[in-house]
Amino acid sequence: MSRKVVGITCGITEATGTSGPRHVLNDAYVRAIEEAGGIPIVLPSLSLPSPETWMGYLDAIDGLLLTGGADIDPTFYGQPRHEKLGEVQPVRDATEIPLVQKAIERDLPIFGICRGIQTLNVALGGTLYQDLPSEFPSEIHHRQTDLGYRRSDFSHSITIEPDSRLAAIVGCTEMPVNSLHHQAVRDVAPGLRVVARAPDGVIEGLESDRHHFILAVQFHPEETAVHDPRSKRLFEAFLAAL
Repeated sequence: MSRKVVGITCGITEATGTSGPRHVLNDAYVRAIEEAGGIPIVLPSLSLPSPETWMGYLDAIDGLLLTGGADIDPTFYGQPRHEKLGEVQPVRDATEIPLVQKAIERDLPIFGICRGIQTLNVALGGTLYQDLPSEFPSEIHHRQTDLGYRRSDFSHSITIEPDSRLAAIVGCTEMPVNSLHHQAVRDVAPGLRVVARAPDGVIEGLESDRHHFILAVQFHPEETAVHDPRSKRLFEAFLAAL
C-alpha cells in the first residue's frame, strides 16, 4: 500500500538584515508524520491565495496537519486586538482558514495541534482567548517554557471524555501533556465538540462527530511522541484515517 501524503502548515518569519522572509516549521512535526508512516510536505502561506491554490493543495494531499505558531489575527473572528496579543501573521491566516474550510467540504482528515486547534475553531466560526493569563487567570501556567520546562516535558494533565475519539486513540481518560500556548479556544464553533480540558477548564481537545476524522488538541504531541506511546498513537491514528 502506498504511503499517504500529509500537508503540513507552517509559519513565516520577517525579513532581517541578512535574509528575506522565510517559511519555518519545527522538525518535530515532520519527524512525527514520517515515523507514523506518512510522507510530509510543507504547505507555504501565500500573500494572494486563490481558489486554485487551495484546490491544488488539497488535490496533492491525503490529510492536513495544522501546526503551532503565531497568534491568529482576531479580525478573523470579529474581535479587536487585545493589548497582550502576540505576533500575528495575517498572510498565514488568510491561507489556512479558507484551506481548512475547503478541506472540511471534502471531508479530508484534519489533525490540529496548538495553534491548529485554534485555527480549526476560528475557521468554523468560533472565537479565542487572546491572552490566557489576563482573560482566564489560573494557577496553571500554560506556557511551560517560561518556567524552565523543556518542550518535551509534561507540565499538567488533561481529562478526556470517555466516549470520544481522543480517548479511544490514547486509551485513557486522563493523561499528562505539555503546554506551550498563551491563547486557547473560547467560544466553540458549531459542529465541534469539546472532548478534553485542563484542570482549570481550558479546552485541550476538540473533534467532530460528523466527519471522517477531525481532531485537534491544544498540547504538542509531536514533541512527546518520541517518549510517550499515547502521543505517538495520535499520529498513527491520523495516518490510519487517510
